[in-house]
Amino acid sequence: MQDTPIHNNPGMKPLRKTLRNEATPAERELWNVLRQSNLGGFKFRRQHSVGRYIVDFYCPLERLAVELDGDSHFTEEAIEYDRERTAFLNSLNIRVLRFLNTDVHENLEAVCERILKELQATTPNPS
Repeated sequence: MQDTPIHNNPGMKPLRKTLRNEATPAERELWNVLRQSNLGGFKFRRQHSVGRYIVDFYCPLERLAVELDGDSHFTEEAIEYDRERTAFLNSLNIRVLRFLNTDVHENLEAVCERILKELQATTPNPS
């Protein structure tokens, strides 16, 4: 029996593709900054699967997941799901930053500064 890969499981590719194609406006706005290593030279992937979860954005070099939360994240079920998901990612030494969609729309610069600060906390200069 072959082990299922922890990152970007091929069986989840159709769902990852759908999520990329149906990105929220906040996801598209942040992706425009993160794509092509535009934020401090750090490479990000979008809709990256880790285990059974898909994170909005992932920097493999720094093991940093960035999640954007809209209204659907504020139900009790969603809060518990996000808690379990964060615990799973943390167990793999993946840090998780969460932002509200409104944070991205209203203050994209501050969101990017916070992400960059977290990235630079362990790697002063990516090359």
